[in-house]
Amino acid sequence: MTDDNSQHDAELLQMREISKSFSSVQVLNDVSLSLKRGEVLALLGENGAGKSTLMKILCGIHPPSKGVVLVDGQPLPPGNPLAAQRAGVSVIHQEFNLIPALSVRENLFLGQETSIWKRLPAQLEKSRAAKIFKKLKVDIDAEERCGNLTVAEQQLVEIAKALLLDSKLIVMDEPTAALSPQEVDGLFEVIGELKSQGISIIYISHRLNEIFAVCDQVTVLRDGNYVGTQKTSELTRDRLIEMMVGRTLEQEFPKRVAEIGEERLQADGLSRGSKVKNVSLSVKRGEIVALTGLIGAGRTEVARLLFGADKKESGTMRLDGQPVKINNPRQAIAAGICLLTEDRKAQGLIVNQSVLHNFGLPNLRKFSGFTGIDQRAEQNAFESYQSLLQIKLANSNQAARTLSGGNQQKVVLAKWLERNADVIIFDEPTRGIDVGAKFEIYQLMNQLTVVGKAILMITSELPEALGMADRVLVMHEGKLTGEINDVGAATQEQIMDLAVQ
Repeated sequence: MTDDNSQHDAELLQMREISKSFSSVQVLNDVSLSLKRGEVLALLGENGAGKSTLMKILCGIHPPSKGVVLVDGQPLPPGNPLAAQRAGVSVIHQEFNLIPALSVRENLFLGQETSIWKRLPAQLEKSRAAKIFKKLKVDIDAEERCGNLTVAEQQLVEIAKALLLDSKLIVMDEPTAALSPQEVDGLFEVIGELKSQGISIIYISHRLNEIFAVCDQVTVLRDGNYVGTQKTSELTRDRLIEMMVGRTLEQEFPKRVAEIGEERLQADGLSRGSKVKNVSLSVKRGEIVALTGLIGAGRTEVARLLFGADKKESGTMRLDGQPVKINNPRQAIAAGICLLTEDRKAQGLIVNQSVLHNFGLPNLRKFSGFTGIDQRAEQNAFESYQSLLQIKLANSNQAARTLSGGNQQKVVLAKWLERNADVIIFDEPTRGIDVGAKFEIYQLMNQLTVVGKAILMITSELPEALGMADRVLVMHEGKLTGEINDVGAATQEQIMDLAVQ
């Protein structure tokens, strides 16, 4: 009889010398990875390092060009997602895989029908859904349409879907990107329970504090190559960053010297239903103001009112001291206000169009002439931003969906910079972006303030708020509950106290 410890020491997964190329582009080069039962392995690397491709090979989406995948010592048929699922491999994707028109319950149990004609009894589905949400310590109505859920709630449904399957190995790709601190704690508790049951987890995240909190080992990829695997307990944060980016970063948040001038944007008494209640704020020339709070506090809703994407019920706005009416995004853009949305793929880009078309879309008037679009002028303008922002891509005709998260964010920023926007609203600017790309985004934000831009930064990451902002505004249940002016002396605990009032 085999005891539990020896079972947990057994290797569940082996990926041996995996290589993958798409046409002439080598994405992975002889990458090997192994995972024991009941182990949490962090898979880290910058955007474009090959993490997603490696996981797509594991779950059967892509066949490897070379190499083999073994689960419980048995080779997986290459390029066969159903075989991977039957072998006990589940994936929580960073991009949601839900059907908005179906209920939460229907999404959870889709594909688990006992036959073509027979599905699980609704009462049993409700009971199992309730149990899994109780485990996750969240209150989600199983009969609610998924399309009505917040981003955070949709992420939790994705997690619940994976947990409902009889999985031996769960891949979690940025599972906490849209979660509140309480929801993250609940997820970590679930991960602890899964470990005790011998279930293994591959954990992909750009939040390094989570890696040290929940992962046993770390495997790092860089430019499609294997860098190394180490126990988390033997690593420092600085060493981990160095492994990922291939160089040391002297500081996580770059210092900035910018003169803070007069108010550029002022909003008074913004209200919209229960989401935004009498919110007043201002952002000055050369200033970064962080707007933070728990998920559902109303931060994104404030941004949408400022940009005219939603209609405000009351409130006024001023730009450079002059009253301005912003009732739709067209008016906001014309006034010099731009919004980098929380969900850049769904709202910031037309992902199937080329990078160049995305860049030119809000700037058509500038590039238009008597004979149509001046494509040379458009191309030259984009190339200047490609150099300035260090956008990595094969060519400007590349589809936006094929870029890494950091480069997609830079394309969105480029199109607004070409509009010469004076007020830039960043909604979760570094969500899903690696530590090296984060540093580049922070440097760009600093450069923007030096030339007098005003930045409102919505962020769930408290270290980011304290590390980048001149002032921090905190929201709770649609209201502003506090303002921190001495950011250098502030603590995360101080922000959290204001966020739960």
